Amino acid sequence: MPVRPTFLRRTRCSHVFALCAGTMLFPFSALADDQSESLELMEKQIARIQEQQAQLTHALVGLQKQLIAKRGALGSSSHGALSTETRRKITEANRARSPLAEDGTTEGTQHVIVPRHHAGAETEITPTFVTDNQPTRTTVIAHRAEDIIAHTADNNVGPHSRETVGAQATGAVGDRGVFHLGPIMLALGGFIDTGSVLQNRHTSSGIFNYWNGIPYKNDPNHHTNSFEGSARYSRISLMARGDINRKEAVSGFFEMDFGAGAATTDAYESNSYAFRLRQAYMAYDNSDYNFHVLAGQAWSLLTPGRAGIVPRQESLPETIESSMLAGQTWARQWQVRITKDFFKHRLWVGLSIENPQTLYDASGFTNNDGTVSLPNGHYATITKDGTGLTNDAPFSNEIAPDVIAKVAYDPSWGHYEIEGIAHFVHDRVSWVGGGHNYTAPTGGGGGSMILPLIPHKVELRLAGLAGYGIGRYGSVMLPDATLSALGKPKPLLSIQGTAGIVAHPDPTLDVYGYFGTQWAGKGGSEYGGQAYGYGNHLFSNAGCNIEMSSLPCAGNTRSVMEATVGAWWRFFKGRFGTVEAGTQLAWSQREAWSGEGGKPSTSMSQIFFDFRYLPFQ
Repeated sequence: MPVRPTFLRRTRCSHVFALCAGTMLFPFSALADDQSESLELMEKQIARIQEQQAQLTHALVGLQKQLIAKRGALGSSSHGALSTETRRKITEANRARSPLAEDGTTEGTQHVIVPRHHAGAETEITPTFVTDNQPTRTTVIAHRAEDIIAHTADNNVGPHSRETVGAQATGAVGDRGVFHLGPIMLALGGFIDTGSVLQNRHTSSGIFNYWNGIPYKNDPNHHTNSFEGSARYSRISLMARGDINRKEAVSGFFEMDFGAGAATTDAYESNSYAFRLRQAYMAYDNSDYNFHVLAGQAWSLLTPGRAGIVPRQESLPETIESSMLAGQTWARQWQVRITKDFFKHRLWVGLSIENPQTLYDASGFTNNDGTVSLPNGHYATITKDGTGLTNDAPFSNEIAPDVIAKVAYDPSWGHYEIEGIAHFVHDRVSWVGGGHNYTAPTGGGGGSMILPLIPHKVELRLAGLAGYGIGRYGSVMLPDATLSALGKPKPLLSIQGTAGIVAHPDPTLDVYGYFGTQWAGKGGSEYGGQAYGYGNHLFSNAGCNIEMSSLPCAGNTRSVMEATVGAWWRFFKGRFGTVEAGTQLAWSQREAWSGEGGKPSTSMSQIFFDFRYLPFQ
């Protein structure tokens, strides 16, 4: 026979909590004649409780502000312990804020906030907190505006599922490691990673592919297999988020790994790779005007996305190689981005100014730390090595930031983007007693799309970018520009694209296949019978295919292509987090511009392995 409700719960509320209306009823039947009706009733009750919890949270903040104001008005005469009645009200309100888990228990994060006053000091609130090993859905999802927006504009692609490697690549934080410090929500993210690669060429780049470094046959490394393993791409991140009010929120995000090679790093003993910055930015979101601002170091606006124009929803390959994929469009750099969305988050428009750099090629010239000797006796200054606290590496002369614009559209099926970029290549040509600055405006455009062939199961991804002076935005890092014989910058044509199919046949499995390519134009010139500039047909490639040859090998890269397949398997998942393993097969080809002596090419085959522990997923 049915069991009658086991308890009633009555909450005492002050006039500040008039929204409570005195009594909240939680009837749960231990047994019911109709299980489906009982389950539906419980779900409705939980939803109502969660709504009341949000209202109580808002009311509690109001009460705290009133307490602070009253204490400040009373001055030093009000210092001392809180009354028993006030403490009781705060405690009851905090308990009401603790959300119910899906099983009806109160296992969410609980806050105990007690105003503490000190003579001669300003009034303050000192919070303490207790975190649970597994916060409820409400405590996590309710504070992630990017998830809410992406779900609202459901395009059958959806935001990254947090357990997938695509989400990990963009910096997704997990469902665990979430706690509150007063009104601020903090979420930990990252993983411990140990990757390795076996390849038939020795490139000394680990699981990072530097395709321009694939050796031709003249190099003994072309004929040598190589195995390298490292944990340097382990990652840690922290997200902080606070609600200004019901319509506005501010957040910050840090992401770091150990991918940088310090001067003291060695592969023989310590493997002491340097801690490096991946992302660090703040964001402001206004849900009343659907207006968003991002400032700091983040994925470039040119990077393809999968839902709106939302941080940590970039569409990146699930590959193990840390360079991702030949032809992939991306950069992580300083930017100030303004975004506006329309039609219930279906249409997005974004504008970003971003840190500019020009990747030069000075083939045929003598380049002395960024000062290039010209055949007419003049000098072109294209870069300067960093000084002070900046690393000793070349930084190009720049006159203006890169300007990037994007439009994203999320209909009921698929995600679509178009984008454009303006870049300003700049150098100075000097001679004794004078000089002249040269600026060459360049740019390009492209787009991307994700087609959900089987919604949330199988998707087709396509992306491409073409233009002049934008080669550095591709994974292969082909040059943006070269120089004419007189030192003027000559932007190079760049074309890049990727295509891939990603499948999630099971919640524990990701399977993918990709093809990518990047192509660079040539910009040769001649002066006094000498050849200068990238891809000049007068350059000699005579020694490129002869091992240890004394003949020259210019070998300027014309194109790179890569084909790869792989899979990730999450074989452990529970309250301790997630453990996953991945493997990837890749084949890459590098082809040079033709010159005297031929048109050399080379290739490389690789197999990657990876194990990853994600304590917060």
